[in-house]
Amino acid sequence: MTIARVLRCLCVSAGTTVLSAAILVALTIGAGMGAGVANVVAVVCGIVPSYVGNRRWVWGRRGRGSLTREVVPFWALALSGLALSTVAVSRVASVTSTWPASWRAVALPAANLGVFAALWVGQFVVLDRFVFRTRGMEPCPVP
Repeated sequence: MTIARVLRCLCVSAGTTVLSAAILVALTIGAGMGAGVANVVAVVCGIVPSYVGNRRWVWGRRGRGSLTREVVPFWALALSGLALSTVAVSRVASVTSTWPASWRAVALPAANLGVFAALWVGQFVVLDRFVFRTRGMEPCPVP
């Protein structure tokens, strides 16, 4: 694991977080959609760019990805985060329902970000040591 790989992965995560946050705010505050449904749409919109960015830029993979070794495990991680973040965003939406729109526009993405930030280290380790590891290499022992 290199510092450069960690930094590139953080950049991909930051980009998809900005995308998801913008969609979440646009749908909840702008379009009046329920926060839970808006979070699902926002997170799903970020999964493909996250997969492509991580696979190509962070881990340097080219060509067709393996459905069982890469795509399914990546989506499983992403959907786990989706489920947890949707619960968090829905709860924050309930608590902040009487707040001004500008405050909710900060609180809802913050709930989403908080969940994904908490999961980020574990996701990086799984991607680095199992999902995108170089073939023929044994996974590195977890410290």
